[in-house]
Amino acid sequence: MGSALDKYSEICGPDVIDQLRQLVAPLKGAKVIHVNSTRKGGGVAEILAKLVPLKKELGIDVSWEVIEGDADFFKCTKGFHNALQGNKVEIPRSLLTNYEETNRRNSEDLRSKLEDADIVFIHDPQPASLLDYCPDRKGKWIWRCHIDASRPYRPVWKYLRNFVSGYDASIFSLAAFAQPLPHVEYLIAPSIDPLSEKNIELDPSEIESVVSGLGVDLERPIMTQVSRFDIFKDPVGVIRAYRLTKKFIPTLQLILAGGEATDDPEALSVLDDVRTAANDDPDIHIMLLPADAHRSINAIQRASDIVLQKSLKEGFGLTVTEAMWKGKPVIGGDTGGIRIQVVNHQTGFLSNTPEGAALRARYLLFHRDLLQEMGEKARNFVRENFLLTRHLREYLTLMVSLLHGRGDRIELE
Repeated sequence: MGSALDKYSEICGPDVIDQLRQLVAPLKGAKVIHVNSTRKGGGVAEILAKLVPLKKELGIDVSWEVIEGDADFFKCTKGFHNALQGNKVEIPRSLLTNYEETNRRNSEDLRSKLEDADIVFIHDPQPASLLDYCPDRKGKWIWRCHIDASRPYRPVWKYLRNFVSGYDASIFSLAAFAQPLPHVEYLIAPSIDPLSEKNIELDPSEIESVVSGLGVDLERPIMTQVSRFDIFKDPVGVIRAYRLTKKFIPTLQLILAGGEATDDPEALSVLDDVRTAANDDPDIHIMLLPADAHRSINAIQRASDIVLQKSLKEGFGLTVTEAMWKGKPVIGGDTGGIRIQVVNHQTGFLSNTPEGAALRARYLLFHRDLLQEMGEKARNFVRENFLLTRHLREYLTLMVSLLHGRGDRIELE
């Protein structure tokens, strides 16, 4: 039975895997820790679930820790998330105090591991203040921001900046997302795992069984958005786009599939708004799926004719990558990381409004040859740019850089 890395060589080619094995040589035995706030739900957890085992297989002593918090902690960090994406969010001092105290309590359990590690990756704002409670750290600490922080609400960013300024480096998904910080900043786009349950090839009979079992008619066209029930994903706007499209394609069906992330207290409220907007339309299928329903999501995306990701703000949008990998053209919001995936008129369309999304959906559904051509371009674009092996290579390069200095490279200002 071959290793996990050998399986990726069948998709990416053996040269890619050889490069990873050469790159990791200076990191053999290094102690590396990733810290975030949830083990299930959302793109960060999905990425770590794949990256961590691969780093381990390459010979790195790596672990993944998850901090714990109460409802007030996640209410506060959801406020951070919304504020970093530009919303004016006033966070009470009591919630900020709870945030700091929660990180202090978590540090008591993690301090010995964190201070002994060679490299610590802290993901997003939730565990950002852990650094303040590890004064005897020996290794390098990196803050990995998965959020579009291009235009944050300044008071909240000023508060968070006090914590993240002390890191040795930070990582953003795009240059446009970054904020000035007094340390080196790296750009690493997220990725998908082509061998995961959510992305592997499925037998047509399984696709039919899953999707028809959810009450969807496979003989009629399907429009889908897969995402958390979050206001920034604009699921209500998706319903409006569907209704505008259905005026011209009466047999159209809509799937809104998503799940709850344990660190998102607003999801159920948004879900209520979505159900109200759907107004009991029998052709709108709203699915609150468990965090591990990966094969079901895979089947839904493969059965769909068109996939939407009509986000108003988006850190990157892994659901876009997933759909493109399955050969689907994506109609996405003209924002954030969607812009670097959806090449307008090539791998899909960018749109700012429900009316624009409906126009593009109608066009593709009436031009099936173009729909297929764009889907093929989308899959190839993901193969070249957004698979896990590229992501791992860039993490390894960053780690070598931080641990072994700058003497072996030239930096361009």
